[in-house]
Amino acid sequence: MRLFLEKGFDATTVEEIAAAAGVSHMTFFRYFPTKEDAALHDDYDPMIVDLIAERPADEPALDKIRHALTNGLNHLYDSDREALLSRLRLVHRTPALRAGTGQRRDADQQLLIQALLPTASDPGDEFRLRVLVAAALAATTEAIRYWADRDGDGDLRQLVNDAFDVLRTELTRPPAAGGPSD
Repeated sequence: MRLFLEKGFDATTVEEIAAAAGVSHMTFFRYFPTKEDAALHDDYDPMIVDLIAERPADEPALDKIRHALTNGLNHLYDSDREALLSRLRLVHRTPALRAGTGQRRDADQQLLIQALLPTASDPGDEFRLRVLVAAALAATTEAIRYWADRDGDGDLRQLVNDAFDVLRTELTRPPAAGGPSD
């Protein structure tokens, strides 16, 4: 990440990354299929799965997701807020990395669905969980973008919680008279 921030993503070579890590470029490719994967990699996913697994089985899925994402984010935010902001800035200004975040979000969605399925009320819940997880990840992503677009102004943790509050409010709001369900 240091090289990407110093030189820019496009100007940084795999050979430079490998040398900085003290490995060969072939070893680099054993861990990361592409340079983009190295820039987007984090250890957040296993922690999120563990946090979901720790939640009560009967807790609503949206609450499990919120708890896992906000607690995982707290860890990242508290350990190095500036590194998190720098990484987000890098991703936002690098087209190849922005494109990679969509693929990463798809993988994250599958990971969260698989973590939630064991406590789903019935096997047919996969579709419901897919929709719910997609909405939760979109809300979280928008809170993160909002924070990064404002150069880290405000508390990212509060913004993510606010995004979940918006979801909860909108998902529980009765349809307006004359709306699509009428």
